[in-house]
Amino acid sequence: MKTRKIPMRKCVVSNEMKPKKELVRIVKNQAGEIAIDPTGRMNGRGAYVSLEPALVQKAWKQHILDKHLEIAISDAFYQELFDYVEHQKARSLL
Repeated sequence: MKTRKIPMRKCVVSNEMKPKKELVRIVKNQAGEIAIDPTGRMNGRGAYVSLEPALVQKAWKQHILDKHLEIAISDAFYQELFDYVEHQKARSLL
């Protein structure tokens, strides 16, 4: 049986290459709106962050996503992202 190729993406916080399923995509669309993209298929410029709450906090402190997506991101969005990552991390441990 042929093994399938695993798509790899780079985390913008840790600069590590990881399988796409271990990352969450943050997307900026044409209108300049920021959203969490759980499917990985939304239109727009994307940046990937590992499903690690510590890395999300680091991105929040240093405003790494702001720099990558070239837009000011509110603290409310970072809190939403942190909650999403914590939830996904807990689900993966089950």
